[in-house]
Amino acid sequence: MRIGIIGAGQLGQMLGFAAQELGDTCTFVDPSSSPPAAVAGEVHQAAFDDPEALAALATHCDVVTYEFENVPVEALLAIVDKVPVYPPPDALRHAQDRLAEKRLFERLNIPVPAYRAVDSVAELEEAAADLGRPLIVKTRRLGYDGKGQAVLTGHGQAAALLGQLGPASLIAEQWVEFDYEVSAIGARNVAGDIVIYPLTDNEHADGILRRSIAPVEEPKLARLAEAYMRRLLEHLDYVGVLALELFVIDNELLANEFAPRVHNSGHWTIEGTAASQFTNHVLAITNRQLVTPEMRGYAGMLNLIGEIPDATRHLPHGQLHEYGKTPRPGRKLGHITVVAASAADRDRELAKICETVMGSTLDTGSAP
Repeated sequence: MRIGIIGAGQLGQMLGFAAQELGDTCTFVDPSSSPPAAVAGEVHQAAFDDPEALAALATHCDVVTYEFENVPVEALLAIVDKVPVYPPPDALRHAQDRLAEKRLFERLNIPVPAYRAVDSVAELEEAAADLGRPLIVKTRRLGYDGKGQAVLTGHGQAAALLGQLGPASLIAEQWVEFDYEVSAIGARNVAGDIVIYPLTDNEHADGILRRSIAPVEEPKLARLAEAYMRRLLEHLDYVGVLALELFVIDNELLANEFAPRVHNSGHWTIEGTAASQFTNHVLAITNRQLVTPEMRGYAGMLNLIGEIPDATRHLPHGQLHEYGKTPRPGRKLGHITVVAASAADRDRELAKICETVMGSTLDTGSAP
């Protein structure tokens, strides 16, 4: 099939590789002159919401998808009568607004931290009085990788914080002392079939994902995450891969946010399961039978941020994925995946790689 993809970054690249393995072709729309996905298909250099570029994509492709959640919903609605667009624009609309997202979670009985909509200094001060300090304050739209958010700790900070994040509409969220963070990844095809990947334990630094390991061997958490995932997929009449980020607190789960796309925390699935998240996304949007993502062992993934040291290319273990991006601080340039026979072996390999490549002692241990 002919697949159109809006965005040609590293997620588009990996989608393109998965599509090639399935015998499909991909065409991308991206404003960059040398995007990572250029190695996986033809790229039309244009803005993500360029009407002519998207109309051409709709004309020449059998289905259209996207690799990131900041595509304007209106741009997708302009082509849905010409070509199927998955995930559905309504799912994207909810994911683009943190307030709409929280309200969706509540409607589906998916627990969330307490929150308040905030549009003024008075409302922020009232939220702090109700929810306590510290308080996480985020822009309702366009934030990612720690951007568009700040922490309110003391009194008298509200005006300065609003000046830092505004004039956008904001949401204030209760500070959560979580035990660790996890993500659930699921896929649903047009026929309504669903597969769920093993729960993933994630570690972040400076708002950017650094390490993921799977599976999380906590049956109760896995059952809860699967139930929440199924509610989202079915309620949204979803097609494609969806990632749900959650906080673990005393063996319970609180939803943080969801991403209507393939996700950084699922990169380990390429080597770690029988079918990667990228493969199942392509199968889902083309309405083919999904593949049950059985584990091939205990998997782990380390993100390479800002640079890829030479030592990375000479590791005795692990699979290196380079995205072909120009290095700069805070930029995701690649990742390394390991798959081992036991959690202990996996964690030892990740620790060795961290020390060799990053010169760090990043905690690579399993969640309790």
